[in-house]
Amino acid sequence: MPLHRAVLIAILGLFVPSLALACAACGGKGGNTFASRELEPKASQLYPTAPIVEYSLDIAETTLSPAGKPVRALTLNGSVPGPTLRFRQGDVARIHVNNRLSKGETSVHWHGLLVPNLEDGVPHITTPPIFAGQSRTFEFLLKQAGTYWYHSHTGLQEQRGVYGSIVVEPKVGVPARTDIPHIDREEVVVLSDWTNENPNDVMRSLLRGSDWYAIRKGTAQSLVGAIQTGNLKDYLNREKSRLPPMDVSDVAYDAFLVNGKPRQHIAAKPGETIRLRVINAAASTYFYLNSAAGPLTLIAADGMDVAPIHQNRLLIGMAETYDVLVTIPADAPSAAWEVRATSQDSSGHASLFLGEGAEKNATAPTRLVAYSMNAALAAVLDQLDDSGELTDAEALAAENERPLPPYKRLKATHPTTLPSDAPVRTVTLKLTGDMMRYLWSINGKSIDEQSTIPVKKGEVLRLVLVNNTMMHHPMHLHGHFFRLLMPDAVDPAYAPLKHTVDVPPMSRRVIELYADEDRDWLFHCHLLYHKMSGMARVFSYPAGAEQPSADATTATPAAEKPAAYRPNLGDHAMPHSYAWIDGSLQSQMSMGMGTIQRGRDNLNLMWKTGWERVEETEYEIDATYSHYFNPRWTAFAGYRLTNMMDGSDSIIAGATYRLPYMIDATATFQSDGEARFGLAKMLQLTTRVGVMARAEYDTSQDLSWMAGVTYTLTKQFSLIGSYDSDYGPGAGVSFRF
Repeated sequence: MPLHRAVLIAILGLFVPSLALACAACGGKGGNTFASRELEPKASQLYPTAPIVEYSLDIAETTLSPAGKPVRALTLNGSVPGPTLRFRQGDVARIHVNNRLSKGETSVHWHGLLVPNLEDGVPHITTPPIFAGQSRTFEFLLKQAGTYWYHSHTGLQEQRGVYGSIVVEPKVGVPARTDIPHIDREEVVVLSDWTNENPNDVMRSLLRGSDWYAIRKGTAQSLVGAIQTGNLKDYLNREKSRLPPMDVSDVAYDAFLVNGKPRQHIAAKPGETIRLRVINAAASTYFYLNSAAGPLTLIAADGMDVAPIHQNRLLIGMAETYDVLVTIPADAPSAAWEVRATSQDSSGHASLFLGEGAEKNATAPTRLVAYSMNAALAAVLDQLDDSGELTDAEALAAENERPLPPYKRLKATHPTTLPSDAPVRTVTLKLTGDMMRYLWSINGKSIDEQSTIPVKKGEVLRLVLVNNTMMHHPMHLHGHFFRLLMPDAVDPAYAPLKHTVDVPPMSRRVIELYADEDRDWLFHCHLLYHKMSGMARVFSYPAGAEQPSADATTATPAAEKPAAYRPNLGDHAMPHSYAWIDGSLQSQMSMGMGTIQRGRDNLNLMWKTGWERVEETEYEIDATYSHYFNPRWTAFAGYRLTNMMDGSDSIIAGATYRLPYMIDATATFQSDGEARFGLAKMLQLTTRVGVMARAEYDTSQDLSWMAGVTYTLTKQFSLIGSYDSDYGPGAGVSFRF
């Protein structure tokens, strides 16, 4: 078969099935029913006596510079974050969302609010997308008071600025809480992360396994760094176990923001107690929150009241909200007290200053030693002790320097037990992924591979979330609150209600909920790039589908559902296509690879050409399709073009297997009967200096090898020097685009 036909067939085989699914989704369950569902009675009709509170939100593109560099951003009513939407419990919200973009769709999800399925704002799954130049009016009853927020659920728009806060006051006549101090006033605090890069470029960098963000933050692991910190054994054990370097954050951000700015000052008087409604609207950053004025008093989590507890430093996952009290010291009349939100990777912080005068700075947490899991494991082990039985003062004194969220000590202000006569079903969901491939999943499958978790109305669904990765995952369920069940918690009957839960590395969380909704609801990691890489499911109450039995212990695979049913996932469906090129141009040779990646599949064009020590320029070009099975195995097949001595054009097939110490072993078999076996290893000596080595045995050309050193200059370029057994020594530049 001619090469161009083989390549065309490979492209069609890789991309047509996904395109077909996308087209099918356009006319899927959601697409066919949106028009008729929009005709159903709205909240203002269902609750005609309820007050209507109306807002209008314009989503547009403009230029902003929160980190000092003008970049294109998305805004809500001209700002980032968008305006605070204020309601009272029992109001009907009527919100007009206007897409002022020149092209592309948008959406708004009302995070944490219990709203009708059609109003949830997840495009294609629950709500029709809002196309450029169009508008949609959302209506829903405000069922609960508390601190919530809103954000786009379209692509990476949340990272570009489409987010804002929601405050719902209790109903008139609800008695004030007597278990907390008198609150003089309140402030909304929206935390976020900001990158000057286009988020699509960020996603592409993550997918191709770039170390640049870790290098830029100073968290990249290296052999010399491990020796300097006394963690050489940990470093070697990790390499032996074939695990990628640990990092608590994927992206190097240009700024961390509080209400859209790196620093904000708010007037405050000595002795005042201020309620801070804190929202983590970051795309991929956990924050440690602490105050120079003393311990924080936690009074609400995810909008729901909790019995007050004190915390020196509070870890807030993406999409979580906490209401905390800060009391300004009365004995310092001329001071500005810092409330600091420090990124979990210690790469930066945002500051809110309360009061006027000399700044009193909050203490920063100690930096995490990335070579060792000891600090992270210590925090996890703290959850296994008797901290739930400690007094507030004892727990405060015993608090870890880098604590996990204080879930064990959270206690709802009223019983949260679920109906005792409802059948209980336990589902174990393993949070899985590969940091180097940047493929994130649940039970080893991305959302396109297994899209649904069937749910039966009237059952109690108990979810065991097991994190098998080295990163935190903030898991969020739409349309429901769940009880957070912590071992040895304060009182199981008063388990806190949440809509988002942090699942730490190599740990687990247990949550349960009463299934009282219908239709489809998204469940996903709220680290935006993880969600876009596949870590999501749809909790589905499908009409007419076979429902799980009450004694089932695992989720019913999507394949067992009726063949005609597939949720309309829109752009939440994987895979997404990204392309990049990595190569080098040296004085004696050039080599590299261009890639189009889509989920587990790649189209690759690999080249090696040399001009030293040979009579004419030699080349070898491999055009292949490869499939990623798991972090250890990748298989490939394609066609090889070459003019090298003793070489011939041929069909090739083979596989790469990751050995201990992160050594890649590759076997390639050719249609002409020849074979090639190779070993390759890349080792970081320092943060920016790396060494590489490759050895290959070719049955027609015997043994060849190459060794080299690189020095990283920027995200796109490195200096490189190498010695190749065929072409000799040389130096030049490597590039990545």
